[in-house]
Amino acid sequence: MNRLVFLTILLPGILFSQHTINGKFSPAKEYTAALLYKVTPTISEYIDNAKVKKDGSFQFKLDSTAVKGMYRIVYAVPQEDYNFDIIYNGKEDIDLTFNSETGVHFIASIENKLLASYTDSMSKVTQSIGNYFRKQSDDISALHAIFKTQVEAQAKYEALAKNTIALDFIKANKPYTPKTFKDVSAYVENLKAHYFDHVDFTNKTLQSSSFLEERMLNYVFGVSFNATDEIGSYKKSINEFCMAMKPAPIKVKRILLTSLWQQMADLNHEAVANYIAENYLMDIAVSLNDQELLHGLMLYKNLSIGSVAPDFSIETGQGKKTKTLSSLKSAENYIVAFWSSTCSHCLKEVPELQTYIKSKKKGEVQVVAVALEEEDATKWNTLKDTYSEFIHVYGKGKWENKIGNDYGVTKTPTYFILDRNKHIVAKPNDFEALKVYFEKNNS
Repeated sequence: MNRLVFLTILLPGILFSQHTINGKFSPAKEYTAALLYKVTPTISEYIDNAKVKKDGSFQFKLDSTAVKGMYRIVYAVPQEDYNFDIIYNGKEDIDLTFNSETGVHFIASIENKLLASYTDSMSKVTQSIGNYFRKQSDDISALHAIFKTQVEAQAKYEALAKNTIALDFIKANKPYTPKTFKDVSAYVENLKAHYFDHVDFTNKTLQSSSFLEERMLNYVFGVSFNATDEIGSYKKSINEFCMAMKPAPIKVKRILLTSLWQQMADLNHEAVANYIAENYLMDIAVSLNDQELLHGLMLYKNLSIGSVAPDFSIETGQGKKTKTLSSLKSAENYIVAFWSSTCSHCLKEVPELQTYIKSKKKGEVQVVAVALEEEDATKWNTLKDTYSEFIHVYGKGKWENKIGNDYGVTKTPTYFILDRNKHIVAKPNDFEALKVYFEKNNS
């Protein structure tokens, strides 16, 4: 009976025992809230949110149902850019500080502190190797001593991390160490050749963190980058990375390559982004029946510089005769301008565009103004006569309009500059960038 009473008292404490993640952001005024996610190889599961106090502190409470593994703290939007990963082993509280410039610092948590210590130690060894080669030293014994330190540090941390989640990261990050002397060029080549030797792309812990993505980006934009042949370098390193990650599940490949594709798109490396799509991502999208991804890749390719602009019909107003964009032959360049009669930015920029076009010689530039409007066209009908120099197209349905969708328009105004054969030659972000394009190309 006494034993039963004891268990009755003890069990609630076991079932509801909690661990906490305590953090402090600085400078505090830049942060308002923090979100916590449990990360798996393919999805991030929302766990909790915490309000950031005036001093920058926040806290998450994890009960006994919280599984060990990788967690992600998000501190701003877009979430995919403003976050950091932590290890939760189900055994300890975590205490940390975070600054956007210096990153995360762990005050309490054996596993997280161990991994941070490993990263810092190996970074210092790498710095020593770089310093040695930069000084062009011929002291071979000094180089051997540095590499000996690297090997010993790796072994020490692997031993310390035995039976921890951190071990997966430490083993995956094991650096290349030459067995005999290498000059700097040979060392760099071997560093590239062995960069993924210890990365297990089937490891679920690595898949559930930012490690694989960071490894990929470091390789493509850093380790393997050749500035003398930028595009060729990117394509070569992408092929090498895809070969290395061949054992990875297809959904993990999709995540990694979509991230790389987006990076290239954001950097306006259209040829490289389309190379990733055509050689890898489209096949993955088809295999997964991922129609959204497939549509996005095709849309981007169709709107890349050098592609023929998507065609559409134009009512001339003369007895409702219909032409097409592709059939226009009145100018050397065309500006397809998406605007709306209810858009304040448009109502400022469209008159400026009109004034600018008037300064051009006849036949030099023709504006095709596509108005993305709701069902009521009254305001547009009134305004369009003000811009008699433009060819006007009524885009019924606003954001559901086919022309706007074919051009991937998500905001107004949006501009596309075409040559006389309707190839896309520029996609200026705003009216000022549009003017810069013409000034640069007509000078």
